[in-house]
Amino acid sequence: MIEPLLDREDRSYHQSLQFSLDLRKCDGVLTNTFDGLEPIALMAITNGECVTDGPSLRGSFSREQVKEIAYGLERSGQRFLWVLKIPPVDNKSKEIKQENLVWNDFDLDELMPEGFLERTNNRGMVVKSWAPQVAVLRHQSVGGFVTHCGWNSVLEAVSAGVPMVAWPLHAEQHLNKAVLVENMKMAIGVEQRNGDRFVSGAELERRLKGLMDSEEGRDLRERINKTREMAVEAWREEGSSTTALAKLADIWKHDHGCKLVD
Repeated sequence: MIEPLLDREDRSYHQSLQFSLDLRKCDGVLTNTFDGLEPIALMAITNGECVTDGPSLRGSFSREQVKEIAYGLERSGQRFLWVLKIPPVDNKSKEIKQENLVWNDFDLDELMPEGFLERTNNRGMVVKSWAPQVAVLRHQSVGGFVTHCGWNSVLEAVSAGVPMVAWPLHAEQHLNKAVLVENMKMAIGVEQRNGDRFVSGAELERRLKGLMDSEEGRDLRERINKTREMAVEAWREEGSSTTALAKLADIWKHDHGCKLVD
């Protein structure tokens, strides 16, 4: 069970409890996926074999981990765009509530290894604000995506045909990583240290090179491009997602007893 649900004083506990109660009132659930991506999971949902999960959490890194990411990016030799929105949280200050954190309120020069920004300014960019992720992933220059495996990010990468390095932090992200790496084979997973799940710069460097420069990476790219085509087909006139949405609209149109639960 994820940490917020173990603490009955945490706001997420009450939100998750209310969500679970409301879910029992629903006749169905709209979910952002498509038949070709995960047919086994969708069949399980259809047959009532799934239970709810959540809520998801925003993740943050320690200062030590941020420096290791910088080392890995620099040593990989790859061009990169690194979006770092949330201030690092060291182990001693984990009691700070996520809602009290101020995004972008940190000094990149102080946070990064000495000279990192200068040494990499001709092939990389570190952004400490929001970035248009969908637009970035769909840009032709993007060849890979290091992701924490939140489901929205996974779908955006699949729809753009961009293979992934899977680095989960919290909640269902670890399950998503397992599916992406072992089942769908559209991502390379990082090895995390037992206990604190720390990832070394050398490990990140190895995975980035594997994604961008190896036969395995080329296989991943070919496989995810085929899945991207399936995503496009799902939204064509008679595609699986279009058909499912039309059926739902028809139910709403003719079933006056159907209502949305807020």
